[in-house]
Amino acid sequence: MLEAHMLAAERGGQRLFSNISFNLQDGDLLHVAGSNGAGKTTLLRMLCGLTLPAEGDIRWYQQSIRANRDSYNNELLYIGHRGGMYSDLNACENLRLCSNQLASRPLIFSALEEVGLSEHCQKPLRLLSQGQQRRVALARLLLESRKLWILDEPLTALDSGAVDWFAGRLAAHIKQGGIAVLTTHQDATFISRVTVSVVLG
Repeated sequence: MLEAHMLAAERGGQRLFSNISFNLQDGDLLHVAGSNGAGKTTLLRMLCGLTLPAEGDIRWYQQSIRANRDSYNNELLYIGHRGGMYSDLNACENLRLCSNQLASRPLIFSALEEVGLSEHCQKPLRLLSQGQQRRVALARLLLESRKLWILDEPLTALDSGAVDWFAGRLAAHIKQGGIAVLTTHQDATFISRVTVSVVLG
């Protein structure tokens, strides 16, 4: 499925990490750990094809993701640590843009209701708390049916109820044969489901 072979990254002429290899199959959960500045976000961006590795290769179904870009993107859902949202748009507008206009308004409202934000759907994101903004971003998990989830610090600013909700969605995704890659500094029960670990730094 997703293979990383001898990946290396550099920043400002300095080597962040090297010799990172793994192979993920259906139902695998990869946890990327490391101190601040170790290159966790860089690695996730490499796996999304947003950053080129200094060395190594990334393959999806045995084909380079650079040579098979469109097919790979159709299987990938990436939520970065900033969420990829627009602060002047409301929650519904943001989710409609993220789903490339494919999600219907009732489906978007249902997703926001599940994450506890239905009453805030018309508010610009800048008026929501950090935790609420993160829940809007994570509502994409309900709207986009993708095989591979790559999530950078998905638990940031979430309260305990939202963490439990996320853990349940992640468990369901893995049980259904999905693949997930994530970073997190927070302790969470879903870490017990990790099948592959990478520690940077």
